Amino acid sequence: MAPTLEHLNAAPAEEAARLLEGVYEHSPWIAQAALAVRPFRSLAHLKHAMAQAVEGAGPEPQLALLRAHPELAGKAMVSKTLTAESSHEQGRAGLADCTPGEFATIQRLNADYNAKFGFPFILAVRGPRGAGLTRAEIIGTFERRLGNPVDVERAEALRNVHRIAEIRLNDKFGAAPVQGEQVWDQLEQLAQFSDPGFKEQGQLTVTYLTDAHRSAAARIVQDMKEAGFDEVSIDAVGNVVGVYRAGSPGPGARTGAQRLLTGSHYDTVRNGGKYDGRLGIYVPIACVRQLAREQRRLPCAIEVVAFAEEEGQRYKATFLGSGALIGAFDPAWLDQADADGITMREAMRNAGLPATLEAIAALRRDPALYLGFVEVHIEQGPVLNEMNLPLGVVTSINGGVRYLCEVAGMASHAGTTPMDRRRDAAVGVAELALYVEERAARDGDSVGTIGILNVPGGSTNVIPGRCQFTLDLRAPNDPQRDALVADVLARLEAICERRGLQFSCEQTMRAAAAPCAAQWQSRWERAIQSLGLPVHHMPSGAGHDAMKLHEVMPQAMLFVRGQNAGISHNPLESTTADDIGLAVHAMRHLLEQLANEP
Repeated sequence: MAPTLEHLNAAPAEEAARLLEGVYEHSPWIAQAALAVRPFRSLAHLKHAMAQAVEGAGPEPQLALLRAHPELAGKAMVSKTLTAESSHEQGRAGLADCTPGEFATIQRLNADYNAKFGFPFILAVRGPRGAGLTRAEIIGTFERRLGNPVDVERAEALRNVHRIAEIRLNDKFGAAPVQGEQVWDQLEQLAQFSDPGFKEQGQLTVTYLTDAHRSAAARIVQDMKEAGFDEVSIDAVGNVVGVYRAGSPGPGARTGAQRLLTGSHYDTVRNGGKYDGRLGIYVPIACVRQLAREQRRLPCAIEVVAFAEEEGQRYKATFLGSGALIGAFDPAWLDQADADGITMREAMRNAGLPATLEAIAALRRDPALYLGFVEVHIEQGPVLNEMNLPLGVVTSINGGVRYLCEVAGMASHAGTTPMDRRRDAAVGVAELALYVEERAARDGDSVGTIGILNVPGGSTNVIPGRCQFTLDLRAPNDPQRDALVADVLARLEAICERRGLQFSCEQTMRAAAAPCAAQWQSRWERAIQSLGLPVHHMPSGAGHDAMKLHEVMPQAMLFVRGQNAGISHNPLESTTADDIGLAVHAMRHLLEQLANEP
């Protein structure tokens, strides 16, 4: 019979330690340290306590922990001296059934890895779903991580140790993250739709109103209906809208109540990940599914919108889907043409949408009918991953400014022009890039990037006479952003004056910061605290649909930890079924708070 948290919390120290044997490989000290913070409010609380015990132990015990793990498909597996837990995990991943070629590849990788890092390669081979990675996925990950710097790989190895421990705890306590697994599976199914030219390569790309985009919308419609939404439709810009009506406790529904608006986007960047945007659609769908199964209604209705376009990939119309809900659809967008010459108007008509400004204008929501907007989103960054936290509360969506710039100097011969006589445009921009890095870091939470740097007509033996570059400057509030911009532009002017250069800057984008409403942040905080987890507040450096809704109603976001150092807009973007399940729990808790408030 599986132990329970209640039993663990009440057990004497020695018995409690025995209950946690084998969770961390040959390292009973971790359980002993974690038990000092009993009682545990949830399994997530216990997992975090154990991870923190490792974090607080320092480098030497951490390295010993890594070295306590066996090699993948190594001597211990062949000689059958693995721990029962490791034997089960490696066997479930099929490592005992490697072909001779696979076995030889893994042995070569083991040797190269140990020589570089000084500890064995550690991978949670049961993967983000808990069902197991394929041998090809394992070997591909092994090869990729072998290229990491030592400090980066050591941190990634420890994170995989914690993921292994998480799965072992699930097994010990008989606690599968059922709702997280269901959402994970639905996101996998949604990812089968991809635009031509990408699908054939196994890449995920879904741009506005392509066949893949329309198929994804149809799947979301089907999933909403199966979950128990009362109304499901596709609106005039391709948003999928599901409404679960309000009512008194019990099965009866009523119309006219205020609504909670939630959701995110289902389009993707080219060769993107499966969770950006889409996670924020399927977490609330899971909440509605549970309410419908329980035949429960809340005092407020729940409106989930899968926004048709946020990324601006096919047309230069970023936030088209959420913008339509606040009356911010630009009529000029209809005449934009894509790379194949198809206008947005034509694409809408091909998709069976009305393609009229009247129909689009009718989508505008009356803010008085809404309590606010909440959005669940994968973090798209490394912070939660590094802190061993599954969830984070967003304080503000950064305001940003972008510039297209050029510095002009004098192109001249690289061999005959003395160093003190040069007017090198590229060196001037390089100096600015270092200042942007230093100045943004000074704020602590600002960011600055020169993402494109180009020397037109450059040649190996010619001093650059021109250098084109972009500036992307962001901060959690507008005054901080504007101060950053002013300092960077002033430094650019000073650099050019000192070096005898000229410059031009064209502002191409300015977006106001979107501070999250304090009351809604507090609701997310209480949801996380209910799990016994610490609350971490953080700004969002990326833009989100919540930025648009912020213009007309209060909004707040919940971030979910990403794997692979939090990478996003990339096929490696990932999260676990466990963390998705915690996001569903947090959103259910937020809904219960709304149900119990006056």
